Amino acid sequence: MTVRSLLNSLLKVCGATAEADIDLLAAGGVDLVGLWHGVPGGPAELPLDRLADLAAAARSTGRLRPVLVTFLADADAIADAMEHSGIEWVQLHAYQPPALVKALRRRRPEAHILKVLHVADGQCVEKRLIPAYERAGVDTFLLDRVGLNGQVGSTGLRLAESDVVDLVAGMTIPFVLAGGIDAASRPAYPRLSVHPGMLGVDVDTAARGDDGRFDRHAVAALTASWGGEPRTEVLELTVPTARPVVVGQEGAVAP
Repeated sequence: MTVRSLLNSLLKVCGATAEADIDLLAAGGVDLVGLWHGVPGGPAELPLDRLADLAAAARSTGRLRPVLVTFLADADAIADAMEHSGIEWVQLHAYQPPALVKALRRRRPEAHILKVLHVADGQCVEKRLIPAYERAGVDTFLLDRVGLNGQVGSTGLRLAESDVVDLVAGMTIPFVLAGGIDAASRPAYPRLSVHPGMLGVDVDTAARGDDGRFDRHAVAALTASWGGEPRTEVLELTVPTARPVVVGQEGAVAP
């Protein structure tokens, strides 16, 4: 298995709300499952105890790694949620500033911090802050598209490759691609999908059926297009200009 295939094969699916979701995603070969907490009005929002239950269910599969997906803007509240649930990965999906990242890094030095970068009208809203985010302790960026009405997250709208190629070229840490990703969209990203800094893709809508629930056929199609083989070895991979990345037995990546 090549370094490149390991790096760009991670599949993250967001919005699980039940143990049945966890079982379906694990069986379908998904690597990371996004669990929402601190997303006011979000359709997949979880109270703290339910977050902990589903995080434990994900870990028990031996494959899925839970990711806290949050709009919370208080580092202590985020750290407390991580400690309560045992979650090590956190996705800052709103417009949290570098100062919050730095504070969270102090509270949770072992955490893997993903920071979403929002692209609207072809431009990255946080572009000028990228170096500050890197210095503050972000481990991975996640590139997503802002909705037509300013909606953040789960918009189902695809990012144009041309809008992000130059953006990722200036990054010193890996990235995950989101924004309308589906099983048929890989040919739309010929440069990004083979970029040495790309860890994988993040999806929500494309993993669901017409009823809005996760669908095993949709997940299987995503895995076939974007996923990789199950990982049974531990390898240390060095991405050019990026931090060392370790791929472990659960199919997850850690700094």
